Parts: sequence; C-alpha cells; structure tokens
Amino acid sequence: MTGGCLCGAVRFRLGETPDWVSYCHCKDCRKATGAPLAVFVGAAAAGVSFEGEVEPAVHRSSPGVRRSFCPCCGSPIAFQDARLPETIYFFLGTLDEPEAFPPRHHAFESQRLPWLRIDDDLPRHARFSALRSDS
Repeated sequence: MTGGCLCGAVRFRLGETPDWVSYCHCKDCRKATGAPLAVFVGAAAAGVSFEGEVEPAVHRSSPGVRRSFCPCCGSPIAFQDARLPETIYFFLGTLDEPEAFPPRHHAFESQRLPWLRIDDDLPRHARFSALRSDS
C-alpha cells in the first residue's frame, strides 16, 4: 500500500495491509483537518517507510500526540499517539487506493456534529475505537 500528499513531495509505503479503519468525530480531528470528521487507517509503524522528496513535518497538537503533514503543501498525513507506539494512523485520503479500506468503526461518536448523519451499522464508540491504556 502506498500514499502521499497533495503535491507528491511526501510519499510513503506501508509494510503490511492495514486492518484498522475508523471514522473519528472528535473536535481535535476537525480542527486538524478543517473537515467535519476524519477517517484513519492504522498501520504497523515499524513497516512504514517514507520515500518522497521530503520527510513529513511534525507538530505536537496535544500531550503525547504527533500529527504529521507535508511541509510543502500542508496536507495532513498521519497521527501518532504515544499510548499506541506500535501504530501510525494515516488519513484515509492520503492512500493511493482509499476505496480499498471502508471504515469499520466510529470513534468519538459523543462529539459527532449533530447535523452529520452516516447511516451504517458500524460500532459507535463514545471515545476511542482503538483502546489506549488510559481510555
């Protein structure tokens, strides 16, 4: 699996096929993306390689959270949580074949915008869909 940013300067390759895909309705993801929700694909961090012209830039949006983005075009790339160090969560839209990964969960359903309706039978979690040690 491969992916990258809008301008193509950041490219990445996943070592394994992701097996975790989730919508995230939290306020932080809305602020980080400018969208009403985000969709993430979780992959083993050890198998990820960045192969583009530039490495993604990183900012710490909150304690223990790193969000990466393209330093050239600003596209959000991924999210990492110190409580889940073995996994990196890529924004679904950065994958070259996002249609191959339909979401399997809704995270932070408790923060979903009231006008946003997604009619599916997926599990809906009040908070995280990937359990952390303190969640």
